[in-house]
Amino acid sequence: MTEDVKVAVEPSAADEPAQQAEMTLLIVDDDKPFLARLTRAMESRGFQVIGAESVADGLAAIRRSAPAFAIIDMRLADGNGLDVISELKAVRPDARGIILTGYGNIVTAVTAVKLGAFDYLAKPADADEIFSALMALQHDKAELPENPMSADRVRWEHIQRIYELCGRNVSETARRLNMHRRTLQRILAKRAPR
Repeated sequence: MTEDVKVAVEPSAADEPAQQAEMTLLIVDDDKPFLARLTRAMESRGFQVIGAESVADGLAAIRRSAPAFAIIDMRLADGNGLDVISELKAVRPDARGIILTGYGNIVTAVTAVKLGAFDYLAKPADADEIFSALMALQHDKAELPENPMSADRVRWEHIQRIYELCGRNVSETARRLNMHRRTLQRILAKRAPR
């Protein structure tokens, strides 16, 4: 009789998500003051934090020991945070990663989710908002805002979509949009219009 009880208890413990049992967190951001503040804030919430300031450092940290959670900046000095989230999901499929960026747009958010990000937050995001997103259930996500996009924003979104579909290749994107390459580079370097 006791053996039956053990068999019934063990599967439920095995079904528990790895994130709940392990509070390891990778934060990848090239803004050093923000990285330090967010590290302290997440450590105070019970996480064991590993900080990285580049795509290369983030990928190395994942290869050493893939964390259960990740907060990754989209644009880093040496590349794109989507590469880090993609690697994390390949190494540890149950990991929960969030992309942070100051250049928020719908196309990039969709791409991030397709590559395995759980959520996408625009900077500036505070520690409480980030923590809530990390711990949220899929259906807890906020609804899209009711305000429609401006014409400038729609144009910018379209350019971002083509850019992502071209594998973030500026020359190919400019060719497909029938746009001068330098003009496209200036548009991509700017923040999204409201």
